[in-house]
Amino acid sequence: MITSTDNPRIKAYAKLKNARERKRTGLFLIEGHREVARALNAEVAVDTLLVCDELLGPEPIETAGSDVLEIGAAPMRKIAMRENPPGVVAVARQFGTSLSELHVGEDPLLLIVEEVEKPGNLGAMMRTCDAVGADALIVAEPVTDIFNPNVVRASQGALFSVATAVAGTNEVIGWCRKRGITVVGGYPAASTELWDASLTGAVAMLVGAEDAGISAAWDDVATPVRIPMAGAADSLNASVSAALLLYEAKRQRR
Repeated sequence: MITSTDNPRIKAYAKLKNARERKRTGLFLIEGHREVARALNAEVAVDTLLVCDELLGPEPIETAGSDVLEIGAAPMRKIAMRENPPGVVAVARQFGTSLSELHVGEDPLLLIVEEVEKPGNLGAMMRTCDAVGADALIVAEPVTDIFNPNVVRASQGALFSVATAVAGTNEVIGWCRKRGITVVGGYPAASTELWDASLTGAVAMLVGAEDAGISAAWDDVATPVRIPMAGAADSLNASVSAALLLYEAKRQRR
């Protein structure tokens, strides 16, 4: 049982909240019983399970052969990102996200997100991809890394169920062209409304950054569509836009 926040292992694990340390070590944190269970179910390589009996709920923990380290509430609070820390946190190894290793079937439905900054938005998009049954999520020009603890948390474990690749925009464009994938982007000024576009076949729905939208690199690539808006607001949250685009594509594929 480790009860001190000055313990070297606790300090090392707490540093994984920092992107630079995650990149250096190749490790990341998974907080919460549900998220850890989904990671283990997806056979994510978990090095250590940090368990705090004081904070743990009644649900049993499946260790799947991982090393278990019992810690006190104070060390758990130091490691966790959540305001109310969970009773279990996994220290896991990052898995491959190379676009060249992403394999999709015939007529896939994909989501491409470019330069999305907020971890909560990226995690929510993962959840939507999981709910819709999208074939993959491609993160172009990442601003926040997909192993950010807040991304993992917001995804509710969908990070482990949705095939995800990370690459530069030009690489993503070349990948789509090579596979004959039609890219449909959300543009507020587009003349075609979302539900008037054909979203069947091999299609990738494209969402841009929260502030700047889709970059000019897609101007000759993406088919522009707009989400009709009747009120005074001139934009929607990026994750909401992604959900609307994906679900309309899903509806057309019924």
